[in-house]
Amino acid sequence: MMKKEELRIVKLTEIARETTEMVLQNAYISKTAEPGQFLHIGVEGHTLRRPISIANIDRENETITVLFKQLGEGTKALSRYQVGMKINALGPSGNGFTFDNKKNKTILLVGGGIGIPPLYCLGKTLAKQGVKIISVLGFQTADSVFYEEKFNDLGETFITTNDGTYGHHGFVTDILDEVGEYDCYYSCGPLPMLQAVTTKLKGQQGYISLEERMGCGVGACFACVIPTDNQGGYKKICKDGPVFAASEVAL
Repeated sequence: MMKKEELRIVKLTEIARETTEMVLQNAYISKTAEPGQFLHIGVEGHTLRRPISIANIDRENETITVLFKQLGEGTKALSRYQVGMKINALGPSGNGFTFDNKKNKTILLVGGGIGIPPLYCLGKTLAKQGVKIISVLGFQTADSVFYEEKFNDLGETFITTNDGTYGHHGFVTDILDEVGEYDCYYSCGPLPMLQAVTTKLKGQQGYISLEERMGCGVGACFACVIPTDNQGGYKKICKDGPVFAASEVAL
């Protein structure tokens, strides 16, 4: 159940260009959060909260890790917070990833940019359950790359950069034919990437997590809706998602 909670910052690190990793301590959220959910974080001086995906859950130490890009004034302000400060957030918010580790023995993770963190949370959870993990991660440039070693610890990992300064030159879709066989895929990243991935992998079982600016974050304002595929009507990303079956929504 989502609640308004106070979280204490225990670690703050810039892990790549304009990319901040923040470790937060909170007993309730660390015990109830699941991979694919997010925190709707309040930033002092800004009216709207910022939805930020959960990258790691440490139930033993009661911490949650989030990553965010320093893009707008809100996230830039959040990156200037200090260890020991407290923030308030609604969470854990949204519906997380659906997975069946008995049926699906090999999983493909396809992430782009700041869409990569929730996939790490999922991959780490599934790897502990004996699922084989294959990851394809896309970044803009070499100095944008993060969590490569963490994903390598989970299984075979491919890195792409748009400009070719690191890993494979190109987009994640350029190397999907090289990854071998898998039972199900999960993808999160910018909308153009998700459109390309779901088109290339059409007909295969898969789930996507949508990144979207939100208003209320609780399904009341209809600011983050997406049309369903051949069903009519719309889904609310904040409440019905952010995770959907790839065949469920029209991108």
